[in-house]
Amino acid sequence: MNSCSRATCYAPDTGCSLGFLDRSKCPSWSGAELSGTEDTSRVDDVLMPWSARALGLVDAGFVAGRGKPFVVGIVGPENAGKTTLLASWFLLLSRGLASKIDRRFAGSYSFEGWETVAGTMRYHPGYLPQFPPHTSSKEGRAPGLLHLAFRHDADPVRSYLFADAPGEWFKKWAVDSQGPESAGAAWIAQHADLFLLTADRDALAGEHRGAARGTLQLIAKRLMSERRGRPLALVWTKADVSISKEMETAVRNAVFTMSEVGEFAVSVVGNDQNNGIGAGLLELLQWTLDCKRNTAVLPVVDRGTCDPLFMFGMRR
Repeated sequence: MNSCSRATCYAPDTGCSLGFLDRSKCPSWSGAELSGTEDTSRVDDVLMPWSARALGLVDAGFVAGRGKPFVVGIVGPENAGKTTLLASWFLLLSRGLASKIDRRFAGSYSFEGWETVAGTMRYHPGYLPQFPPHTSSKEGRAPGLLHLAFRHDADPVRSYLFADAPGEWFKKWAVDSQGPESAGAAWIAQHADLFLLTADRDALAGEHRGAARGTLQLIAKRLMSERRGRPLALVWTKADVSISKEMETAVRNAVFTMSEVGEFAVSVVGNDQNNGIGAGLLELLQWTLDCKRNTAVLPVVDRGTCDPLFMFGMRR
């Protein structure tokens, strides 16, 4: 069986992670000798070291080669519109609307993964667009990561990884954050640089609105204990659906006990005023891309130097 001994390389399904065009010359390749008929000189025959599907943890390490990517954790119960939000963003960007968010699109390593979540929402002759399929809740220790890169003015390119995780993960995580079935949601809670907490207005107005509110409040409480000062926004999904003022107040009270929380209402339903680009989607994306990581505050250096590295290991 052809394989590579490196745990982070998936040749021959992808290209060699060390960059060898001829795998037989790679010291880690343990497969059979390649046939002499295989032409490795043609650029269009060279496999890339990624598959273009949603990225895993190994792929995240590849993306981080240029700089640490910004991880966006989209949190919420099942059917809250988390995947639809991602699909809507991708479709808007594919229409050339990156200029409306004060950014320039700079590429993606997961185009196929984006098409998997967004393809059903595209218009095709004789095909009625549908919402993306429900994200699978099978066991996993990390979510699928969808990559986008943006450039702002003269700043360097910045990579973003958007976590696409099933809502069932967060429900189990809210009850027991250390449980074996909570590993995927716990990964997001640990590694995300910002959180978008989705509140499904359709569920909050439906027959089981009491249970929906209880689940959302439980997730919000867990998120509050795990947040550690990272940026957070409450995102009302399906904003075209009306809910009672009492329900809105109950949800806000559960979330706004946390300091500096943004609030957005989004919907894929268009009207004449927003020119068919939905409601609040670009505003939320702009806020997400503008967020910054928490930075460390270094102690004051009482030495005659401006180099902060000299504050460590120095005798007082």
